[in-house]
Amino acid sequence: MQIAPPFGYKEVVPFLKTHKVRLLAPGEVPAFAQRGNAIPISYTEFQLVARDYPIVFTSGDQGKTFAPVAVLGIAAGENLFFADGAWVRGVYVPAYARRYPFCMAKVNLNKVEQKNRLICVEKEYLDEGAGETMFDVKGEPVEKWKGIERLLSEYEADLERSREMCSILADYGLLEPFTMQATLDKGGGMHLTGMHRVDEKKLEPLNAAQIKNLMRKGLMARIYLHLVSLDNFQRLLERKAARGA
Repeated sequence: MQIAPPFGYKEVVPFLKTHKVRLLAPGEVPAFAQRGNAIPISYTEFQLVARDYPIVFTSGDQGKTFAPVAVLGIAAGENLFFADGAWVRGVYVPAYARRYPFCMAKVNLNKVEQKNRLICVEKEYLDEGAGETMFDVKGEPVEKWKGIERLLSEYEADLERSREMCSILADYGLLEPFTMQATLDKGGGMHLTGMHRVDEKKLEPLNAAQIKNLMRKGLMARIYLHLVSLDNFQRLLERKAARGA
């Protein structure tokens, strides 16, 4: 059995009832998010994410598939929402970071990917000494685990809706690559690539059935949340300038 760890995870193992896990402290940011300038988001997060972050689409397979992400920084390895060892107060923390160190991972059995996902945990967060138990001596889940399990299952289902959304946007030819360029106040330029956005002009030629499908699946609202969120690139630059000062 082979387990493919999700983006940002190092080595994950199946979660067992007997495991003791070191959970993130309030405000603690996973290591991968501290050093990353983007983080995956899901379908139902668009409205919350759009308030603080630019939402763009990225592809890791030359445009065959896409995924929505929140942009956290202008430069590579830069999270402008991480300061003093924690996520800055007053902004939404994406569920991808909140679920850590747990995840739902893909499993390959005899080189065949299994349909169901397996609840896994980052191996280095297993801690018999300082870790917390998620099940009592009778094998019943504690209240804390019930909340974590609900987050994991709801987020995984939401990711499927995200994949469907991206598939439809790509199939309708709505996504286009773009580059964000800016000149900093103290000199020097920033050049951010590898992003895609919805080309609003390409919505007009869509036929009635396509428009109806976008509306029925709630995708039209998310398209405009994504487009409005692009104004947050300016806020990112302001945040970077303030940090530099």
